[in-house]
Amino acid sequence: MEISEKKEQGAMILELNGRLDAVTAPGFGEKVLQVIEGGENKLVLALEGLEYVSSAGLREFLKAAKKMKSVGGKIALCSMKDYVREIFDMSGFASLIPIKDSVDQAVEEVTA
Repeated sequence: MEISEKKEQGAMILELNGRLDAVTAPGFGEKVLQVIEGGENKLVLALEGLEYVSSAGLREFLKAAKKMKSVGGKIALCSMKDYVREIFDMSGFASLIPIKDSVDQAVEEVTA
C-alpha cells in the first residue's frame, strides 16, 4: 500500500494505491492520524488506486471519520472503483462518510 499526499484548495488529499487489508490498515490509520494531529481538518481520501479493502481497512476509515468529527473537520472519499464502492455500499459506510465521483467534488464537499 502506497499513500501519497498533496494539498489542494485548503484540503489535504491522500491518494491510496494498492490493498488496504489487515497488514496495511494500521499504517494507513497512523498516517491519517498524523495528518489530523498535524492540524489538517479538511481531508479527502482519493481511492482510485485502491484495489481491495478488507474489514480492517473499513475500520480505519470509520476511525478516521470519527477522529475528524471530533476535531470539527470534514472528510470525504472519492474516485472509487465500482467493486470497492460496492463494499462501502454493502457495509453501510456510504451513509456515514460522503463519497464523491472525483477529487474536485470531494474537495468541494470538505471545503464548503
